[in-house]
Amino acid sequence: MKMILWVALLMSHCCLGLNGAAAESRGLETIQKCGTRCSRGLHCTTKPDSLFSPPCQNPPEGLNTSSVFHNISLSTVMRCEGRQQCSLHLRIKTQLQLTEAIHGVSICTVTAGMMANCRILGFKRSSRERMSGQQVEVENDCTDISVSQRSQVILKTVPNYCGVTWTDTYQAPECVNEDLRRHVPECITGRLSYDVNSKTNELNVSVSDMLEDHNYHLRLCLKHFICAGTGANKLIKKEEPVKSAILPYSRPLPCLCIEGWSTVMDAPRVQVCPFKDRLEELWFGINFDPLEGTLSWEPTCPVRAVVALCQKREDGVCVDLPHASQNISRKKITFSQVDPHSQLCMKFTADSKSWTRCPFADAKFQAWEVVVTKKEGHEDVTMSSQINATFSVGLCVKSEESSECRVTKTHIMHVEKHKSVGLKLAEELCSSCLQVKRLDVKFAATITHCLGQCNDSAEPRPVISIRASMDLTWIVVPAGVCLSAIIIIALFLQVHQRRKQKRNGCSSEKQTDPSLDCVVSAFQTKPALHGGVLIPDSPLCEDTERANLISD
Repeated sequence: MKMILWVALLMSHCCLGLNGAAAESRGLETIQKCGTRCSRGLHCTTKPDSLFSPPCQNPPEGLNTSSVFHNISLSTVMRCEGRQQCSLHLRIKTQLQLTEAIHGVSICTVTAGMMANCRILGFKRSSRERMSGQQVEVENDCTDISVSQRSQVILKTVPNYCGVTWTDTYQAPECVNEDLRRHVPECITGRLSYDVNSKTNELNVSVSDMLEDHNYHLRLCLKHFICAGTGANKLIKKEEPVKSAILPYSRPLPCLCIEGWSTVMDAPRVQVCPFKDRLEELWFGINFDPLEGTLSWEPTCPVRAVVALCQKREDGVCVDLPHASQNISRKKITFSQVDPHSQLCMKFTADSKSWTRCPFADAKFQAWEVVVTKKEGHEDVTMSSQINATFSVGLCVKSEESSECRVTKTHIMHVEKHKSVGLKLAEELCSSCLQVKRLDVKFAATITHCLGQCNDSAEPRPVISIRASMDLTWIVVPAGVCLSAIIIIALFLQVHQRRKQKRNGCSSEKQTDPSLDCVVSAFQTKPALHGGVLIPDSPLCEDTERANLISD
C-alpha cells in the first residue's frame, strides 16, 4: 500500500513539473486592458485601499485562512499597446468561500524600497447575500510589476479579520523570456549576427529587431565581471536602411564579445562572443624578468586552467618539472628563480587539453651553455656562463634498451660571471653523455650532451677533469707588452755593445753580453702543446723570469 502511495505521489509531482514547463513554453498571455473579474452573478467593484487600514477584528467562529482562500495562483501577463509597447502586470486569482461576514478581498503587493500597492475588491451586498455559502472566483490583473521584480503578495478579507491572511512571494520573469525580449522595451536588446574576416581581423556585425525610433550602439569588449570596452564604438542611426557595422579586432580571444544596446537610459545589452572556443589564444604574453629570474603570465580572459613548467624533449613531449604547477582562474601566476634555458617551457591545461609555449626557444635569455668542439683528434667540453652559477655535472650512459641516461658519477662546480670552465673528464667518454643542471635556482631543466663514439682504439679518447680556464685577456695583453719590452731591451743592448766595441777598437772580435744570451734563449723553445704552457729550455739565466704563454 505504501509503495502505491509513493508511486502516485511521484507521478503527480512529475505531472506538475511537466505542466509548469509547458505553461512556461507557451509564453505570456497578452491582454488589451486590465481589470477585475468575479464569478457570474457576483458583482465586484475595485477601489484603492487606504494606507492606514483599521486594526483587525476577531473573526466569526470557524472563519480562518484555510476555510476562506483556496487555489490561489499568481502569474504574469502582458498588456500591449503596440508591437514593442508592452508592460507587465501581476494576475492574482483565488477561489473564495463566500459568507455573509465577508464583504470583499484586499490585495496588496509589497516590493523592497517601494510603497505598498493595495486595492480592495468589494462585493455588492445583494449579490453576496444571494451567493453566500458558495465558492466564488475572484481575479485581478491591474498590479504593475517590473522585469525580475520580487514582490510579496498579501490577501486579506474585508473587513480585516485577525489571522485570516494569505501571504506569498512572487518573482517576475527576467528578460531571458523570449516574449519579453521582443515586446517589452526594458528587455529589447536587438539581435546580433556576424561574419568573421580572419584575413583582415574584422567582424561584420548586423543588427535586427532593435528598439524602434532609437539609435543603436555597437562595440567590442572583453568579458570579465563586466564587459570592458576595447576601443571602437559604432553608432547605427535609426534612419539607416542597413543596420550593420564593421568592428576591427587584434586577437580572437575567447572573452572578446560584440555588445549592442539601444540609446535609452539603462538600456539592456546583448552580448555575442564569436571566439568563445578559441582557448589557444590565451597562452601568450609570458614575461621574464632576467634580473629577478621571475617567469610570469596573466590571463587576458577568465579561465580555469593548470599552468606548469616542463622540459621539452627531442621527441616534442614536454615533461613536467616536480612541484612546478599552479591553478589559475583570473589572477597572475609567477614562478620565481627560473633558469632561462631553451628547453624550459610552460604548459597550459584546460578542458582536458594541453598547450605548450617555450618562451626561451630563441635563446635570448640563455645564461649559460655547454660547447663541445673537436681539436687535434679529441673533443673539448667547455662551459661558459654570463652569471655566477652552480651546476651539477653528471656522467651518464645510455643503454640500448632504454632512452634514459643512467648517471654514474656527479660533480658539483661553480662558474663565475663571464668566465668559462673547461671540462676534462678523467673517465673515458666514448658513447657517454653529460647531464648538466643549474642548482642555484628553484626551476631548471636538466640538459643532456652526448659525445661522439671512439671507433679506433688508437684514437685519442676524451677524458674529464674539472678545471677553470681563466679569461685570457688579462694574460695575453700583459704578455705582449712584456715581449715587446724584452725585444726593445735586446736591441738597446746590441746597439750599446757595438758602440763600446768601436770605442775599444775591437773590430774583428765579436763580443756578446751574457744577458743577451739569456734573452735569446728565452725564444729558443720547444713547440707548445695544445692547452699547455710555453717554458724556455735554457737554464743559463737564473735571475731571469720564465715567459709563460697559455694558448687559445
